[in-house]
Amino acid sequence: MTYLPAGSPAPAFTLLDQNGKSVSLSDFSGKKVLVYFYPKAMTPGCKVQACSLRDSQAELEAQNVVVLGISPDPVARLKKFEEKDELNFTLLSDEDHAVADAFGVWGLKKFMGKEYDGIHRISFLIDEAGTVAKVFDKFKTKDHHEVVMNYLTQA
Repeated sequence: MTYLPAGSPAPAFTLLDQNGKSVSLSDFSGKKVLVYFYPKAMTPGCKVQACSLRDSQAELEAQNVVVLGISPDPVARLKKFEEKDELNFTLLSDEDHAVADAFGVWGLKKFMGKEYDGIHRISFLIDEAGTVAKVFDKFKTKDHHEVVMNYLTQA
């Protein structure tokens, strides 16, 4: 599986958020954007990852970072996820996985002996100029936010 490497221009996209509103990557020009792909809203690992990002919002904002969570879930499920876990960032619905494909994170996965296509849990930090500055592909759901913050504070 080959995903978009650091140094690449980030693919332009527009998706519906948890409120059914169109959100484009270009809406965040002049900010850093953490685009994080996750497999499914309200599953244990995705909840841990999302809640950790929720709890680090102030630190991320201090680094001029906006968080966009992308999954193949429908808008209604994203809304439920946001409300249930009091999430304070944008969740985007990529039901046809076109954006996941553009970033190279959609592909074959294995879980409990079964193979299927799905989203790989990978995050991309896009800089103010729209270039992928860093790819986060080695982390656990519970320390994803720490890996991101460590990178931001050392950069």
